[in-house]
Amino acid sequence: MKIVTSLSFQGQCREAFEFYANVLGGKITAAIPYGDAPPGMPITDEKCKTWLMHCWLDVGGQALMGADMDVGWAPNIAKPKNGFDVTLHTEDKAQGQSWFDRLSEGGKPVMPFGETFWSPGFGSLIDRFGVPWMVNTIPSAGWKPQG
Repeated sequence: MKIVTSLSFQGQCREAFEFYANVLGGKITAAIPYGDAPPGMPITDEKCKTWLMHCWLDVGGQALMGADMDVGWAPNIAKPKNGFDVTLHTEDKAQGQSWFDRLSEGGKPVMPFGETFWSPGFGSLIDRFGVPWMVNTIPSAGWKPQG
């Protein structure tokens, strides 16, 4: 089994997934616009033809899925995303700091990346696309907080 988080956007899915691929070292393996859908799809707004109805990003053995949604299909799409975070785990604190810094560009750090009682490096943020993230460094055996 594989559990994959699917993220929704309003016309920024391609830009967001290209950014995530660059930050995380992944590869977009599918990016299908609504304009390429079979005849009969109820796409009436011309702007939506270039929006992505399906995007898939492979990152190692993991993946993210995404799509652009209009308010007619997803009435709450314009509201802030809440109730979830995309969470990244690494054993390399420097890698975690790098992910945090890059994902924060143009976004908003919520909890600055730093040591906690459970991790040598943890932080949370909302990226420039409104997606909430947590970045966590997995402590090595025997690790103890310095503070």
